[in-house]
Amino acid sequence: MTEPIVPKKALFTNLVYDEDGNAVDVTFIGHEPHYVILDNDFKRHVAAEEIDGQVVAWLTGQISANKDLVSQGVMNFLGKDDLFTKAAIDSSINRMDELMQQGLPDDARMMLGMMGFKIIVNYHGEVIKLDMPESDALEKFFPGGGDEE
Repeated sequence: MTEPIVPKKALFTNLVYDEDGNAVDVTFIGHEPHYVILDNDFKRHVAAEEIDGQVVAWLTGQISANKDLVSQGVMNFLGKDDLFTKAAIDSSINRMDELMQQGLPDDARMMLGMMGFKIIVNYHGEVIKLDMPESDALEKFFPGGGDEE
């Protein structure tokens, strides 16, 4: 007996926008999610995997480069500062690609959107800009956030 094919998910649903600031819809072609980017009246379908892959690669690089800051921020957010929590967080950071394959929970996507996270793409599906959360929103998770004066 064959197992049913479970459709993949677009990782950044509701966080992707075109160059004009319009939210980009997600649709499925078969079992594959695609972002639908308007090019005048033409709907361009770009595989979600292409856009998501660009964003995940960038995020993974940023998290790896700032691993200690990210670990401390997550521990602050959780209100825990012990060796076991740090080990679990570090393990998750080291497996970021694997975790992203599972997709972002809906709550996490909603929180990113509320903090101002936006992915701006052109009609070819190339990421041209990432709008990151304001420093005020990040301050809640990363006290001191590196703002040295």
